[in-house]
Amino acid sequence: MTNVLSAVAWPYANGPRHIGHVAGFGVPSDVFSRYMRMAGHDVLMVSGTDEHGTPILVQAEQEGLTPQALADRYNRVITEDLQGLGLSYDLFTRTTTANHYSVVQEMFRTVHRNGYMVARKGMGAISPSTGRTLPDRYVEGTCPICGYDGARGDQCDNCGNQLDAIELKNPRSRINGETPVFVETEHFYLDLPALSEALGSWLQTRAATGRWRPNVLNFSQNLLEDLKPRAMTRDIDWGIPVPLAGWEDNPAKRLYVWFDAVIGYLSASVEWARRSGDDDAWRRWWTDPSAESYYFMGKDNITFHSQIWPAELLAYDGRGARGGEPGTFGNLNLPTEVVASEFLTMEGKQFSSSRGVVIYVRDVLARYQPDALRYFISAAGPENNDSDFTWQEFATRATSELVAGWGNLVNRTASLIAKNVGEIPAAGELTDADRALLQTTRAGFATVGELIEHHRQRAGLGEAMRVVGEVNKYLTDQEPWKIKNSDPERMRTVLHVTAQAVSDCRTLLSPYLPHSAQKVHEAFGGSGTVSPLPELREVTDLDDGRPYPILTGDYRRGQTLPAWGSHPIVPGTKVEPPTPIFTKLDVAAVVEEELERLKR
Repeated sequence: MTNVLSAVAWPYANGPRHIGHVAGFGVPSDVFSRYMRMAGHDVLMVSGTDEHGTPILVQAEQEGLTPQALADRYNRVITEDLQGLGLSYDLFTRTTTANHYSVVQEMFRTVHRNGYMVARKGMGAISPSTGRTLPDRYVEGTCPICGYDGARGDQCDNCGNQLDAIELKNPRSRINGETPVFVETEHFYLDLPALSEALGSWLQTRAATGRWRPNVLNFSQNLLEDLKPRAMTRDIDWGIPVPLAGWEDNPAKRLYVWFDAVIGYLSASVEWARRSGDDDAWRRWWTDPSAESYYFMGKDNITFHSQIWPAELLAYDGRGARGGEPGTFGNLNLPTEVVASEFLTMEGKQFSSSRGVVIYVRDVLARYQPDALRYFISAAGPENNDSDFTWQEFATRATSELVAGWGNLVNRTASLIAKNVGEIPAAGELTDADRALLQTTRAGFATVGELIEHHRQRAGLGEAMRVVGEVNKYLTDQEPWKIKNSDPERMRTVLHVTAQAVSDCRTLLSPYLPHSAQKVHEAFGGSGTVSPLPELREVTDLDDGRPYPILTGDYRRGQTLPAWGSHPIVPGTKVEPPTPIFTKLDVAAVVEEELERLKR
């Protein structure tokens, strides 16, 4: 058994999340985490809402709210949406907890003490209409190196070079389009050049594994070519105070939101441990060298997970050119793998809430089954290349694959058993066809499991559905309904073999389709929980008593969760006439209705 940290990107709490977001960080991380738990590993899956920074300040002002009130609103909306999607977080929390502030400030103090956080003056972008700092990522313009018009103030996604906002040609604010002004200001900078050798050595160890997606590894290694110190504080009054004398009482200086957001993986682990009753439990995933950690996000956040966060960890541990000693947390583990997905577009266009090119997670869940969305993302999502969500493909896959393939197999098998036997029948002598089918389903566990573990989830789902197709073919070929009277023993054997194969397929599909996996289990007379879902729990801050919701769940203990593998069905288990597992969609009607919604 391995301790596996599943570190999931933190959704920003300035609005509900759309399906492009969960295609990058949500569903892939949950499929992986569910499988790894079933394979016997001890998984800690953590995340929360990211609640600091200029965009929340701007939106709160527009809506006449305090930043905290805006964050409170969308923290709850996002938490509810992720619960509805069935994402099995051990803890989904937020970055405005006192616990998070404490962990972030400990990280900053130690990095500063080790010499990797250096104060210096530089030019910062200011919004002329508000006087507020514009973070690097909220300044866009033309790249001075490759000429790409859409480069950000921290990097150019086209050529991969690191930039400063002041270097952009024709800079503009992503918030309101105005031209920023640049003023001199003093900030703390993370000394990335002093950490470049250590970062390079770490990336070489990652390249040697052969596990990283090539686009992620290549992009990350290219970042090393022109490392510059990176500002880690901002002229802003909404964020975590800088924990140093002369700075902490300054109301206009705060830590950069991206400095504190990535530390959330650690602070959420600490909070989970504190809530579990064992304050040091988090160390099994963070200070044990044998533990593994996987970070899930969209490709626009690779920089912060393969450069900034590892640099912060190395600086905290004192493993850069300046040396140093770790703080109270001890030596912290670097990421095992950065699992970044590409972008999901919608009907051929980039998602844009302001232009109405968007569909929010909660809207999909209000109209369609959560496993239908999970299936689409897993089967056609942006795993290794950009992909496009269309209502035509969504509805077609839900109908022709989920309903006509897997759902039909479950329904007709349960119906045949309920009608002809009333319970799971015992098997008689097996034929070659019976043994071949059972060998096919059992072999699927090694194949599908390896694909999921290596983050090839699309291929894993394809293999699982191929096995479903084999079971459907077997049932059609054996025609048990024709031999009820002429050879009832053979009919019972065919139905037993089919029910066993369906049980195997349910387990194979469980990481992808947790809601329906539970329903399939119950359709064949099963009791207990085989596919745990997250619980939304109302809690209070461990340190200051403020209330907020979290997602959590008991995914390891106290459940009848099956291990990854074939589990013998139990003859004699009562089977009632089933109701359909999946809702059949009228493809043409769905497409017409949803495209009309986009025009409103």
